[in-house]
Amino acid sequence: MIDASQLRMLTVHAHPDDEASKGSALVARYVAEGVHATLVCCTGGELGSIINPAMDRPEVAANLAGVRREELDRSAGIIGFQQVDLLGYRDSGMPDMPENADPANFANAPLDEAVGRLVRIIRRDRPHVIITYSDDQGHYPHPDHLRVHDISVVAFDSAADGSQYPDAGEPWQVSKMYYSTWARSKIVASHEKMLELGIDSPYTEEWFDRADQDHRITTRVDVGAYLHLRDEALLAHATQVDPAENFWFGLTPEQAAEAYPWDDYILARSTIDTELPEDDLFAGLR
Repeated sequence: MIDASQLRMLTVHAHPDDEASKGSALVARYVAEGVHATLVCCTGGELGSIINPAMDRPEVAANLAGVRREELDRSAGIIGFQQVDLLGYRDSGMPDMPENADPANFANAPLDEAVGRLVRIIRRDRPHVIITYSDDQGHYPHPDHLRVHDISVVAFDSAADGSQYPDAGEPWQVSKMYYSTWARSKIVASHEKMLELGIDSPYTEEWFDRADQDHRITTRVDVGAYLHLRDEALLAHATQVDPAENFWFGLTPEQAAEAYPWDDYILARSTIDTELPEDDLFAGLR
């Protein structure tokens, strides 16, 4: 078994702010336990909208890529990532935007090239666990999110195969790969807690009508003690997050932990035997 101080994890995200909105409390918990965490951000988020009215200023819009990189660095520091890597691609934009056609964007990058960049990072940092996006993204089919999944699943195998990308470092077999997911049970619990407290809930009926992946969840990790760091990391993305938005900040971290203190994951690939369900992404390793 491996001591926590020797364990390593790597998370793959599409844009600056995704690392804060997806799994930040989980990474903060593991870093506090001594785990080494690497963040891979595939694009610069150049096409993101300025959602926070306080940041909607000409000088911010003129340098949005630079501002978002600064926000990413602040957020990653709050969460505790020891390593941050940009994969080097442009934001592809939302579906059907004219920018979708830009050959420099992530969605248009040759798969072999993008996988190779990720493989190099995997072989350098040698993570035991990788977290990426699900194979089912029907509720938010952003081209960059779809591409994150595509390159991650190929890189999982390629990083271990010495015949693939021989100049990218010594082969490394990742032990486990997880898909992050937003459980319907979390939405229901958060909605009910807001109603209980007399807070306007952002969860309209369409949230409850859409398909969910709760039946696929294999791993539920208690992150209640670290939800305050999730909020701090989100607020570091001042262009992307409105601090008055109830979706993120309607509940205090303490109230959110009372309602639903877990992060949920789908174990997609594993080279080790573990008993399901799990309460730890490193189950079977420590």
